[in-house]
Amino acid sequence: MATAEFLMAFGRLLIGGIFVVAGVRHLFILPAVTAPMAARGIPRPRDVLIAGSIFEALAGLMLILGFYVSWAALWLAVFTLAASWIMLDFWNKNGFARDGAINGWIANIGVVGGLLIVAAQDF
Repeated sequence: MATAEFLMAFGRLLIGGIFVVAGVRHLFILPAVTAPMAARGIPRPRDVLIAGSIFEALAGLMLILGFYVSWAALWLAVFTLAASWIMLDFWNKNGFARDGAINGWIANIGVVGGLLIVAAQDF
């Protein structure tokens, strides 16, 4: 395996792994994540969380396994931006909560950038 192929596979493992771990983790902490979603007016937050968690885990697994990589990466980028918009509404926060939400956005924008690079490699 060439260095570039190894780096791409390892990068997909790392970035896909973020979504697999997060998706599975959310299923174990449903009440803790559902409450803030309900507070933001998300209809049927438990169902939305379960569907989103299953989606992110499966799409992350697709990245890791190299199955429809570009589509998985693009949909995860959209998912990440939507989740950030809904859950990290720093424009409605103050103090440390605002700082934490801004830091979350910054990290998620980096993840989206990585996902777009992965998507571009497979088209």
